[in-house]
Amino acid sequence: MIPRTVFSGIASLLRALSLVTLVLAPTWLNPAISIAARAPTPPPTAELATHLTSIAGLAASSPTVLIPEGKFLLGSVRVDDDPYGMGTQFDDTELPQHRVWLDAYEIDRDEVSLGEYLSYLHQRKLHPSKDLQHLIWHVITVHSVSDDTLAQWPALYVTWKEADSLCRSMGKRLPTEAEWEKAARGPEGNRFPWGESLPDNSLAMFGQHHVHEIPILAPVSSGEPGRSYYGLHHMAGNVAEWVNDWFGFDYYAYMPERNPPGPTSGRYKSLRGGSWKSRPIMLRTATRSGAPADQRLLGTAATVALSIQNGANIIRVHDVKPNAQALRMIEAILNGVA
Repeated sequence: MIPRTVFSGIASLLRALSLVTLVLAPTWLNPAISIAARAPTPPPTAELATHLTSIAGLAASSPTVLIPEGKFLLGSVRVDDDPYGMGTQFDDTELPQHRVWLDAYEIDRDEVSLGEYLSYLHQRKLHPSKDLQHLIWHVITVHSVSDDTLAQWPALYVTWKEADSLCRSMGKRLPTEAEWEKAARGPEGNRFPWGESLPDNSLAMFGQHHVHEIPILAPVSSGEPGRSYYGLHHMAGNVAEWVNDWFGFDYYAYMPERNPPGPTSGRYKSLRGGSWKSRPIMLRTATRSGAPADQRLLGTAATVALSIQNGANIIRVHDVKPNAQALRMIEAILNGVA
């Protein structure tokens, strides 16, 4: 998992392996082939299948961004007298703040689009989840959302296990939590991807609400005003992101100072970045949380980013999540402590 020096020319070669702009025949009606031993997802209707094929055919890949080697400021400093302030740790999982060294790596500027995700599923003769099928059909038929618009949405309803499978199928991997945080906040620990100013709707897609829980999303290629220190889009809001690490409540206290790979085991996978319906505190670059690897939450989304490690890539995948405090409560209940 530890990236090393990025070789010039590798990015474009590896990016050519991504799922982009394929002309797809309408094969969505074929029986689903399940990734794991689970009940097959029901196939879409013929009319929906036509739209899914169209959306997949409109997929476009993201440019990549080089994150240079060096130290960066990870985590937060404890603040006890301002419990709801944006400069306060969301919870103790962000402590202690310290500098961590990462080797150079590359990462996609944009989130993986719904078009790219549907193209991935098509290549494997897999159907989108029932929830995703329902959402796409609803926004097309009720809200008149076009295939072109949907192709630019971030990919939705993706579990960590599916995200990991997607990465591996492309010869890539999910970033570590440290790699994600550096790409989001830069070397000096920006509070938000764009800097220290509080979020507003010109900088991030957040704090949205729809009575039917329809995601209110921005196109993956948008987000230039709220770009991160290194130029990445939507590292706060829009959709939150799966990373490779198991969620370690106290991992920051004992993580190695160079290229931390994350805990070796755990109950939850880490999630970062906040989503379209998050509160501002969830958009902080240091805020952490996690969810079960097989959980498919309402409004979840996946995006991909690219990095180099010993000749392999990293993929960044986004998802909406419960917060770390809720997870600790669940952990305590399961362990009979609460």
